[in-house]
Amino acid sequence: MKINLHKLFTLLLSIGLTIPLLAQDKTFDDRINDIMEPVTGFLGNLIFYPVTLGGYSIPFVLIWLVVGAIIFTVYMGFINIRGFKHAIDVVRGKFDDPNDPGEVSHFQALTAALSGTVGVGNIAGVAVAVSLGGPGATFWMIVAGLIGMSSKFVECTLGVKV
Repeated sequence: MKINLHKLFTLLLSIGLTIPLLAQDKTFDDRINDIMEPVTGFLGNLIFYPVTLGGYSIPFVLIWLVVGAIIFTVYMGFINIRGFKHAIDVVRGKFDDPNDPGEVSHFQALTAALSGTVGVGNIAGVAVAVSLGGPGATFWMIVAGLIGMSSKFVECTLGVKV
């Protein structure tokens, strides 16, 4: 009889991880949290590692997102600027034909997708930013929105292509 070492190792590993989970007086969620807490703590410290630039402490993830968005903007040929007129035309209903099959217009599809993307947290975040930062916050939100358009375009394109 041939022993499959891979299956045996997997079985022993799963038993070795399961027995400590079952032997404690904690809920299942608490036991999972105890196992995953070191991993999430390490990843959280890595992602939000403070980088000092010009006397300001900036989380690493923010630098990563801005650099990525700028790279996507340049690589896609400034799609956020070139596609702006097309976006306005979609909102205006230029491509809608009442004789087309289906019940959802381009505008309805756009607003449904945006409602799932934007969410209440972003709306409240804008209100808090403007109340705390004033007009300067509005400028930086516009800049973030413009470079964020390229990131969203790449995200949606990859979602459709892959």
